[in-house]
Amino acid sequence: MSEPATFAFDAESEVKITKILAKYPSGRQASAVLPLLDLAQRQMGRLTGSAWVPRVAMDVIAARLGMAPIRVYEVATFYFMFNTKPIGKYHLQVCTTTPCWLRGSDEVTAACRRATGIKGWRETSEDELFTMTEVECLGACVNAPILQVDDDFYEDMDAAKTEALIEALRRGEKPKPGSMAGRQGSAPEGGPTTLLDVPAE
Repeated sequence: MSEPATFAFDAESEVKITKILAKYPSGRQASAVLPLLDLAQRQMGRLTGSAWVPRVAMDVIAARLGMAPIRVYEVATFYFMFNTKPIGKYHLQVCTTTPCWLRGSDEVTAACRRATGIKGWRETSEDELFTMTEVECLGACVNAPILQVDDDFYEDMDAAKTEALIEALRRGEKPKPGSMAGRQGSAPEGGPTTLLDVPAE
């Protein structure tokens, strides 16, 4: 997929833009650059199957917010959550920060590579289904290691669970996010150990 010649926010995005801009005082609309970049990326994903922000969309955002285009480019390239080139249908985001690494993120990474054929970071599989990215702390360290797929967290992962998840995605299935070890929230493996007596109402 190449850079499109034009970009325009669709009706669904326009409804959201109206609500977003209403949050900022007059003359401060440039503060909406992050949510508008996110909207553009989600619209591209919805319409093309690849969630990314083309440069022409950044130009549209700059004009809409009264900003110099370079300011929008700076924001889009600074934040890791924005993809500035096309990605696969499923974005595999592997946390490799210390808590995830200590609990096996290397196994998760290796499993992703085996299951998709991807060799390095920020690469897309030949079938264009998967893009794999190394990310910093996802904030769910207690259930490490974490594999984020698009907006969903899959927690307590290991190699076998990772490969099973990828195969399910390849079949068009969407497994339920959360702990793959059956934890209740962030409770210890095996279930809660405190506050076991819940009074009857």
